[in-house]
Amino acid sequence: MILDSMLYADVILPLPLSGTFTYALPDAIAGKVQVGCRLTVPFGSRKTYSAIVSCLHDRKPDGYVVKEALQLLDDYPILLPAQLRIWQWISDYYLCPIGAVYKAALPSGLKEEDDESGYKPKLAQYVSLTDEYYSEPKLLSLFVELKRSPKQCALMLKYLDMSKVSAAIKLNNRQLLVEVEKQELLKASDASTTIFNALVERGVLTLYEKKVDRLVHEELPTEMVLHQLSNAQQRAFEQINTQFQTNDVCLLHGVTSSGKTEVYIHLINQVLQSGRQVLYLLPEIVLTTQLVNRLKRVFGGHLGVYHSKYSDAERVEIWQKQLSDKPYDIIVGVRSSIFLPFKNLGLVIVDEEHETSFKQQDPAPRYHARNVALVLARMMGAKTLLGTATPSLETYYNCKHGKYGLVELFERYQQVNLPEIQTVNIAEERRKKMMSGPFTSVLLADMRKALDNGEQVILFQNRRGFAPSVECHTCGWVPKCPNCDVSLTYHKRLNHVTCHYCGFSAPLAAKCPNCEDTNLSTIGYGTERIEDFIKEIFPEARVARMDLDTTRSRQAYEKILSDFQHARTDILVGTQMVTKGLDFDRVSVVGILNADTMLNMPDFRSYEHAFQMMSQVAGRAGRRSKQGRVILQTKTPDLPVVHQVVRNDYLSLYNDQCEERQTFHYPPFCRLIYIYMKHRYESTLNGLAYEMASLLRQVFGQRVLGPDTPPVGRVQSLFIRKLVLKVEFGANMGEVRNRLRQIQDYYQKQDKYKSANIYFDVDPV
Repeated sequence: MILDSMLYADVILPLPLSGTFTYALPDAIAGKVQVGCRLTVPFGSRKTYSAIVSCLHDRKPDGYVVKEALQLLDDYPILLPAQLRIWQWISDYYLCPIGAVYKAALPSGLKEEDDESGYKPKLAQYVSLTDEYYSEPKLLSLFVELKRSPKQCALMLKYLDMSKVSAAIKLNNRQLLVEVEKQELLKASDASTTIFNALVERGVLTLYEKKVDRLVHEELPTEMVLHQLSNAQQRAFEQINTQFQTNDVCLLHGVTSSGKTEVYIHLINQVLQSGRQVLYLLPEIVLTTQLVNRLKRVFGGHLGVYHSKYSDAERVEIWQKQLSDKPYDIIVGVRSSIFLPFKNLGLVIVDEEHETSFKQQDPAPRYHARNVALVLARMMGAKTLLGTATPSLETYYNCKHGKYGLVELFERYQQVNLPEIQTVNIAEERRKKMMSGPFTSVLLADMRKALDNGEQVILFQNRRGFAPSVECHTCGWVPKCPNCDVSLTYHKRLNHVTCHYCGFSAPLAAKCPNCEDTNLSTIGYGTERIEDFIKEIFPEARVARMDLDTTRSRQAYEKILSDFQHARTDILVGTQMVTKGLDFDRVSVVGILNADTMLNMPDFRSYEHAFQMMSQVAGRAGRRSKQGRVILQTKTPDLPVVHQVVRNDYLSLYNDQCEERQTFHYPPFCRLIYIYMKHRYESTLNGLAYEMASLLRQVFGQRVLGPDTPPVGRVQSLFIRKLVLKVEFGANMGEVRNRLRQIQDYYQKQDKYKSANIYFDVDPV
């Protein structure tokens, strides 16, 4: 490198590119640029991007002409040093370009090339009195003139009342003036724009624009009341604090409805009193409404919410507020909230830590928010509390081996019993012709009893749409996605068949394209079909459905939950959304319509995930004054995991699964890295897969499995192959990652494979 008088910036571009790029800083901005600020820079022949400065130096790169940065976008850094460190950690650990981390981390409004095309502040029109009329004599003469214009007079009187002009004039203190928004004034005075404009034309009132927050600011409650903890909750609270004296991470293993949230609230209050911030991570957006309402009753305006159902502009403003002198003390959010800037983080709570929703699948970075949160907390000297009724095996293993602290809370709040779980054999009921569609006679009887008693029912079916597939009754033709190796799901409301992988959709054919028979029948049950069945069997019941199709907006899912919470809905049908920590007083019956779809997944974690999902949905029943009932419908009632769900016997599940995984060398006894390869041409992909597997085996030996074809072997017209790498604990992971990157680069530089997509999924779930 050559040292010169010019200043250079290494920057991260919002593109899936590894490493940083160096730009020269023009004299006009060189003294103002700081690490963490955004620069507009040219890249390629004609494109410009908003780049983040990661390093400033005076070393001129050799071997190429250095381009100049075009514009400085920020007066102060929008990325803090701790964030930059966590970006780099994610890039290294999850084997993805740091540019992909940047692309995922910032709201879109902060990634645009300039502030004009990106985030735009929200402006509102405000009203003020002109200087000419800012005196008592002038105002008195005005009201004499306005006797003939009563509506203008009424508007002026309302303005004087709202703005406190009279007090400001009398005390000769303009600081007493209250700003009045035009729309609020018109609403309060019941006046039209025409009347208002007449006063502007008179020279009495004038308008000015002002930036306003999109964020809703609620007044702090007059009394910040904490509920008294039960004896069991108090013991858990004290034990967590004890564990935090020697451990940075603690697991709160508490059964459903044990009051874990109340323990969290007391811990949050304790952290806030010490002057530090809290990040409260949830696995799903759908959980935020109930929790936020509960937390705001205690913490009021100290609380901010961050997730993708908020507009991009709202997320930009939350980001900016966290950089300000008055940031939110508590952030409640889903996985993307780990990227927010925290200046003084003291506690991270990861609720429902077992949930697979914390893992980002596509696109990169394929990070696990729980694991990133652990690293972020350690970097910032904060503690991490993991909470769940059904811990992931890896987390519980870490507790049992002393890496994490463990606190147990196995007493339900107010001593309510865990629900009674009854298994019903679907095959036996079908043989006896006792089934009504997807419902056993036992479930229907319990539902009828609950409805007659004014109670509520939740039905869990982990497939959306009307039916998973359609089939020709004559020749067996099934409509398939033209882009993916999956059958199309039928959605009755739209009369369309849809691919849930690529989004392809088409009207359902009137007849079979093979044999032209019109006798097409649906196969299986999705939530939409379950909803229709319920309306036929219980026509008097009010039924709602909660799945991806009905919760695409923030308002939609909030309404579904609000209606159910306030007993405006009797039966809620849903996918796994209904399993995730929701708290309803009147639910007495939960039906798991087909446990076998979870138990038969081709994955070594299928029993663990099935246990977690069934236990969680069962926990929605009987959460207040009476024991609830759960009807678990399955064709395999004798499976050990089914008995473990019925007994709520997590420890047996853990021991059985650990024994099996240790035998076959799976987590938590090793690390897994999946290597995926995609290509348009299957023959080219097969060549790449076998060549890459051979080279990987030369490096890693028998730790490499595959290649094989995933259950869905083609998505969006790209064929897919997968290799599995098992890495024992104690191995040099830095060296492993370097070797994997080298092999990836080697194949992507070959002409015949350069159009292939090769990527890694570290710690898949």
